[in-house]
Amino acid sequence: MKLHETRSQHHDEEKIMTRKQKAEKQQEQDEKPNKKAKSEEKHNGSAKNGKSVDEIIMEFDKFCKTTSQHLSIQQMRQILEANNVDTSGGDDDAVVPRCQDMLFYGSLQKCPVCGGTLEYNGQSYNCTGSYSEWSTCTYSTREPPRLEEPIKFPDFVHESSISDLLLKHQDPKKRPKRELKPSDKPFTGMVISLSGRLSRTHQDWKSKIEKHGGKVANHVIGVTCLVVPPTERDRGGSSKVTEALERGIPVVREAWLSDSIDKMEPMPLDAYDVVSDLAVEGKGIPWDQLDPSQEALESLNAEIKMYGKRGVHKDSKLDKEGGVIFEKDGILYNCAFSVCDRGRNVNEFCIMQLIMVPENRLHLYFKRGKVGADPRAEERVEEREDVDEAIEEFAKLFEELTGNEFEPWEREKKIEKKPRKFYPIDMDDGYDVRYGGLALRQLGTAAAHCKLDPFVANFMKVLCSQEIYRYALMEMGLDAPDLPVAMLTDLHIKRCEEVLLEFVEKFATMEEEDEEQAARAIWSDFSQRWFTLLHSTRPFIFGDHQEVADHAASVLEGVRDINVASRIVEDMSGDTLDDPLFERYKRLGCSISPLEKESDDYAMILKYVEKTYEPVKVGEISYGVSVENIFEVEVSAGPSYDEIKKMPNKMLLWCGTRTSNLVRHLHKGFLPAVCALPVSGYMFGKAIVCSDAAAEAARYGYTAADRPEGFLVLAIASLGDEITELTSAPEETESLEEKKAGVIGLGRKKTDEKEHFVWKDDIKVPCGSLVASKHKDSPLEYNEYAVYDPKQVKIKFLVGVKFEEKNVKYEEVDPAGADAPVQ
Repeated sequence: MKLHETRSQHHDEEKIMTRKQKAEKQQEQDEKPNKKAKSEEKHNGSAKNGKSVDEIIMEFDKFCKTTSQHLSIQQMRQILEANNVDTSGGDDDAVVPRCQDMLFYGSLQKCPVCGGTLEYNGQSYNCTGSYSEWSTCTYSTREPPRLEEPIKFPDFVHESSISDLLLKHQDPKKRPKRELKPSDKPFTGMVISLSGRLSRTHQDWKSKIEKHGGKVANHVIGVTCLVVPPTERDRGGSSKVTEALERGIPVVREAWLSDSIDKMEPMPLDAYDVVSDLAVEGKGIPWDQLDPSQEALESLNAEIKMYGKRGVHKDSKLDKEGGVIFEKDGILYNCAFSVCDRGRNVNEFCIMQLIMVPENRLHLYFKRGKVGADPRAEERVEEREDVDEAIEEFAKLFEELTGNEFEPWEREKKIEKKPRKFYPIDMDDGYDVRYGGLALRQLGTAAAHCKLDPFVANFMKVLCSQEIYRYALMEMGLDAPDLPVAMLTDLHIKRCEEVLLEFVEKFATMEEEDEEQAARAIWSDFSQRWFTLLHSTRPFIFGDHQEVADHAASVLEGVRDINVASRIVEDMSGDTLDDPLFERYKRLGCSISPLEKESDDYAMILKYVEKTYEPVKVGEISYGVSVENIFEVEVSAGPSYDEIKKMPNKMLLWCGTRTSNLVRHLHKGFLPAVCALPVSGYMFGKAIVCSDAAAEAARYGYTAADRPEGFLVLAIASLGDEITELTSAPEETESLEEKKAGVIGLGRKKTDEKEHFVWKDDIKVPCGSLVASKHKDSPLEYNEYAVYDPKQVKIKFLVGVKFEEKNVKYEEVDPAGADAPVQ
C-alpha cells in the first residue's frame, strides 16, 4: 500500500468518523439517561397519568381513527388556524396528522434554534424553518417543547358528536407525553411491493413490514421499492421488475428488509440494488452510497463531462455533432448550479445549456440530479426552432432555479441567494485541467519529444497530467464530473473566501457558554453555504476548527491553486509532437534545473532530509523516504536571491504542499494562509508557514493515488529583525499580521541546535537530529516558522522524494513458475 493511498483511506475514514459516527456516538450518550428512564418506566408499567407507553400509543391510534371519521379536512384546518398552526401541505400527509398530534398531545412550540415550525416525520420532530436564505434548519428532537396552554376550539367543536373526546385533552395537565419509538418502525411511511420466491413467504414478510410501520402493495405503481430474491437478476426480471425499471422504482434484494429491521433504520436502497445492469444505461449506485475507496475509483475513472464555460456537456451527445455553446451579444448560454440543504436532505447540481450544432440547429440541454447518480437525474435535450423563444425559455429556467433574472447575473454577476433555490457556480472560459491536461497515454510521448532536460521534462509531465488534479479533487470531495471545479472565475473563489472569513470571525466570537443549539445553528449555516458554493459528493455539518481547516480552508487554497494550473496547462488533448511541455514550462515564468548529485548543495540537502525526517505513520504502516532528484528553482514572482540574501535572520526551511498546488507556487510564489484558525498551519493567521523538519513537509508533499513520489519544497525565509516565540496559539493574529514580524511556534520536537550550520550568505540551516523539546504541551509536533510578507520568502529547491513502506515483506514470485506465460 502506498503512502498516499493509505492517507486517502485514513482521510476518508476520519471524515466518516467525524461526520457520522462521532455524531451518533454523541447522540447515544445524550440519549442514555432517557433510554434508561424509559426502560424503568416501561418496567414499572406506567407513564404519565398512570398509563403505560403502549396504552398511550393505543389510545392515540384510536383517537386518530375517531377524529378522522368525525372531522372533515376543512374542520381540521380551522382548528389549526384557531391555534396559529401552519395549515400548508397535503391534506392526508400534513394537515390531518398535524392536527391530531396537537389535539392529543398539545400545541408544539416553535423551534428553539430558528423559530420555525416543528413537524413530525414518523421518526422524530424536525424543524421546517431556515437559518438563512442559504440553509434550512437541521434541528431534530424526539421530545419537542409544547405549549402549556389550552387548545382553542372553533364553535363547531362544542356541537360535534366527539366534543367530549376533544375537550378531554384541552387541559395541559391531563395530556399524556408522547413517547417516540422510531427504532421499532424503520418502514414508517413506506409502501413496499414483493415479488418472486423469497426466503420467507410473502404473508410472513407482510406481517413483519406492517409491524415495523410499512405497508405492502401487490402493485408497483407508487411504491417505495420492489423487493425480490437475488435470483431475479439471473432470470432477467419478472413483469413486476420490468414495470419497476420503466417507472424508475428501486428493485432491491431481500436483505434490505432484514438489515433494516436488524438495524432498526431503513438502509439505503441503492446499496441493495439487484438489477442495476438491467436498466437502460444501468442504474448503478450513487457515489454517496458507495464505500469511500470504491467512490474514489469511480471518480478517478469518470469522464469529465464539461470543461468550462464553452464546454458542451458530454451527456448531450451534441459535442460529437460539432455542437458549440450558443453565444449572443457577448453572453454564453451555459450555466451550472448547486444547492446543499441538509435540513431537506438535498444535495443537487444542475446544468443548463443552449447548444448550436451545424446547419443552425439550436438545442436546449438540461440536467439536474445528484453527483454520481446519473441514471436517476432529470435530463433532456430538446431542439428549438426559434432562437428568441429558446433564449426566453433559458432565462425563465434560470429564474425558476435561482429566483433571479438571468441577464443581470451574466453581465454584472449580480445575484441574490433565494431560500431553497439553486446558486450559480460561476464558470470561467477555459479548460478544466482534469480535461485539458495530459492523459495517461500522452505522458510518455510528451516527455520523449521535449527539448527540456530529461529530468525537468519528467517533472513538467507530472505537473501537466490530469491525474494529480483528479486525485486532489477526489480527496477533497469536489470531484463532480459535471461541474468544472478547476475552471471557476476568480469572483466565485473570492465569494468562497468571503463566506469562510465571515464564519471564522463568528467562530472566534462564540463563547463556550453559548447555547449549544445556537452554536450548532452557526456551524450548520456555514456548512450548507460552503457545500452550495463548492459542491461535494459527501457534504456534512462542520463541528470544529480542525474540520474547517482540513475541509474548507485548505480545500479553498487547493481549488485556487488548481484553477491557476488550469490556466497554465489549458488544452493539451491534441498532438504532443509540438512540445507542449516546453510551452507550459515557459508559461510558468521560472527556471528549473536539476542539481548535480556530486555537488555540495545536493549533499547538504540530502543530509537535511536524513536528519529531519522520521517515518510518517498512517494507520499501522510507517513510511520512509528516499531522495530521487533535487531541482534548483528561480521563481520570477517574489524576491530574487540577491534581494533576500540582504535580509536579516534568514533560514532554509521546509514547506509542505501537494503536487497539484505546485504550478501556482512556481508561477506566483507562496501566498499566506487564507484565514486564522487555532490549529496547525493556521494558528498564526494569514502567514506563510514553514518547518525545520522534513517530516512535517512530507505530510503534504505527495502526488497522486497510484504514485509513491512527491515533492518537498525548500525555501529561504527571512524572519525579520523581530522574532516572537510561541508555545500555543495566539489569542489574536491581527497584530502579528500588521507588524509582519517573524513567529516561531515551538513544537514538542526540535532539531538539535548543536548540528545546525550556516550554508552561505548567512543563511542558517537548522539541520539536526529530531529530539524532544521542553514544550511537551505544545499543539505542534515540530517547530513551525511563520512569515507574513511573501517578499520575505523565496522558493529555492524542489526535492523529489519517493515514499517507501517500512518493515513490509513482499512475496517473491518466480517468473519461471507454473503461472509464467509460455514463450
